[in-house]
Amino acid sequence: MKKTFRIIAIIALLTVVSLPAAQAGNDDRRGTAGALELLINPWARSAGWGGVNTACGRGLDAFFTNVAGITSVSSTEIGYTNSIYAGGRSGLNSGASINSFGLVQRVFDRGVLGVYVMAMSFGDIDVTTYDSPDAGMNGTFSPTFMNLHIAYAHAFTQSIKGGAVVKIVSESTADVTGSGVAFDAGIQYVTGENDELKFGISLKNIGFGFSFNGTGLSLTMTNDAGNPMSVEFRSEDQELPTSFSIGMSYDFLFEKWNQRLTFAGNFTSMAFSKDLITAGAEYSLLDRVQLRAGYVYQTSIFDADARTTFNTGLNVGASFNMPLSKKEGNNNSLTLDYAYQTADRMKGTHRIGATLSL
Repeated sequence: MKKTFRIIAIIALLTVVSLPAAQAGNDDRRGTAGALELLINPWARSAGWGGVNTACGRGLDAFFTNVAGITSVSSTEIGYTNSIYAGGRSGLNSGASINSFGLVQRVFDRGVLGVYVMAMSFGDIDVTTYDSPDAGMNGTFSPTFMNLHIAYAHAFTQSIKGGAVVKIVSESTADVTGSGVAFDAGIQYVTGENDELKFGISLKNIGFGFSFNGTGLSLTMTNDAGNPMSVEFRSEDQELPTSFSIGMSYDFLFEKWNQRLTFAGNFTSMAFSKDLITAGAEYSLLDRVQLRAGYVYQTSIFDADARTTFNTGLNVGASFNMPLSKKEGNNNSLTLDYAYQTADRMKGTHRIGATLSL
């Protein structure tokens, strides 16, 4: 009984602390936050069903949805995912690609340490100026976004897990650099005879202002006396795109062929855009093949003229888990993941990844 009260108290405390951030904004503030790449899920497995796994995320891919889920790693997990974002570099596209590399390592009996790097590039973009507005006349520039995430998660009991992430955010061009620091926190609660019922809460991107500096914010001009002078424009700090998610999932387990069918639901309150409601399902066969799909709904998503995102909501994905040893008790494996996110007026986003479990 004492353990149950402790669990309820922790969940209630995290909810109360999170509510001010969750209610801080609305769609009227859309586009005013900085470092919006923090809202992009770089991992194929969780993206395959729309990031609905706030409650049931496990391993490295839980890093984005709910850091508490990395406590499921028994020893070591190493993963890499490449995302061809909104069509990548072919056809009508964003020109963006994302590379993510992560490592999760158990360091204590109940503690797990994790780190991952996400790098986002946009290819070559033509430089245009007021005096020379034509593309191709002034060369090109190549922006780069890079985020470093460092996390620690702990299994307090067999039923409750929690964790936190520190994010160092960087955006840069040749002459302007933006930087900031953000924090995530998450908790998962598991119950049921076979741990089939799960709840999760995740608070993301709480942090200090995101600011820019560099020579690109300065201008050389001539004053009335004919003397050259340099004028520097100060960048006002931007808020980070805070979000608060609460979700649950339920596993239907079947002994024949070790089948599992999981249904999950998630609500995300966004401080700088429309709130998200996500529903998804994942089917697992023999713990070797997983198929998943999810739908991310937000207001006006069915109206092409009123929609405020090029994503149309549907996400699908699959994983193939290959054991690396036939020895009993050896869980070393290699998992290949794929996810596709549908889009309108842009090409969809493809994610391909691999995870090595040791």
